[in-house]
Formats: sequence, structure tokens, C-alpha cells
Amino acid sequence: MDEAGKVLAKRRVPEGAAGMAQLHDLVGRFPGEDADGAEVIVGIETDRGPWVAALAAAGCLVFAVNPLQAARFRDRRGVSGAKSDAGDAHALADMVRTDSHQLRAAAGDSPEAGGMPGSRGHQGPGAHA
Repeated sequence: MDEAGKVLAKRRVPEGAAGMAQLHDLVGRFPGEDADGAEVIVGIETDRGPWVAALAAAGCLVFAVNPLQAARFRDRRGVSGAKSDAGDAHALADMVRTDSHQLRAAAGDSPEAGGMPGSRGHQGPGAHA
């Protein structure tokens, strides 16, 4: 999702290293005009684990979203009330796009917590995973 809320791509990725590689490849397809200053912002319903570590190591800004927060956001924005993985992914992307100032960055993102900076050359401006 870009800064305006336009969905750039949709994809279900498998668990593990294969899924992480697919996600990084997908995000890398949207370098934007100024790849050096670009940032990928990710919302995820956990604050730890291999996905958070891999995203932080790749230079993504990762926001840990409480599942109840995500459900309330989805309720405010959606009309059907039906829960789905695709709907949850869209809601998380929209949430970090519009409300990141109210969310908590995952600890792996801060230098104080030992986050590892990574290459940002593959990231598009304002892209939200």
C-alpha cells in the first residue's frame, strides 16, 4: 500500500525462510523514485519472532499491533464484519499508513534494542507492507 492507500500488490507467502524471501522480493519490486530515502513500514500482530527480526534486519520499520487494536480498526473501517487473512492484511497496512503515530515500534527497530540496520535499496517511498 502506498501513502495514498493504493494497494501495490497482494500475495500470500508461506511460513519460514521461503516466505520471508518472497516478501522481500515483492517489496523490492517497488523501489520508488528515491530508493535511498525510502522506508517500508510494516504492521504485524506480534512484537517478536523470526518475521519481526527479519523485517527489522532488512531495514523495515515494524509496528507491533495488538490484535484487539487491529480488530477495532477493522470494525471502524469495514462494513461486512467478516474476518479474513486478506482483510486483516489490508487493515494492518492501512492502520500503519494512517495511525502509525499511535502505534508502538517493535523493539528490534531501535538501536538501543540491538536492531540491525539493513539495505534500504529495495524499498519504495511510503510503502506499507
